[in-house]
Amino acid sequence: MRSIRFFPGLERLVNSAAIMCGYACLGLCLLIGYEILARRLLGHSVQGVDELGGYILAITSAVGFSAALMHRMHTRIELGLSRFPVAIQACLNGVAILLLAGFTVFMLLQVWGTWQSSIAYGSRASTPLQTPLWIPQGLWMLGVALFAFVATAMLIHSLWLLVRANYQTLNDCYGPPSLQDEVEKSLAEAESQLESQSDGKGDRL
Repeated sequence: MRSIRFFPGLERLVNSAAIMCGYACLGLCLLIGYEILARRLLGHSVQGVDELGGYILAITSAVGFSAALMHRMHTRIELGLSRFPVAIQACLNGVAILLLAGFTVFMLLQVWGTWQSSIAYGSRASTPLQTPLWIPQGLWMLGVALFAFVATAMLIHSLWLLVRANYQTLNDCYGPPSLQDEVEKSLAEAESQLESQSDGKGDRL
């Protein structure tokens, strides 16, 4: 399934942030593995693993929203939308993007307020690490800001398409994935798996 591209740098930015979050999750897995072995074999525990896990979960989730939105992987329930004329479909898809963008901006404002309060009061986590909360909250806010930026860019692009009466393009970019899109995605994934298996067999030979 094709991604939504506004300009070349946006997709690279989202993908780079997602890759960094992937490495953070990998590091967390290694830390949890060490924690299990240390408790079992060495009789000691690494303090704050669960706390770090919570921070990483919040940050990666915020970045994941952007990646899912960019690659059209958010769940949308289509109840008869395809039965409407193309122009009405475009208007409804534009309204959906407008509501999403408004929600992301509202979310960002709430996160900003929480972050500012943590800085003002010098809030720290009530854990052994005593982490200054503005640090993980700041990273979380960056993830939410990326989500809001992507959604707002989608809104501007959809409005531009709507003004220019490019209804079909708007529906292709921002409408629910069609059955053909799903089939193409499945075929692409199957071809990728076959190619990776073929490469693996070739290396062994």
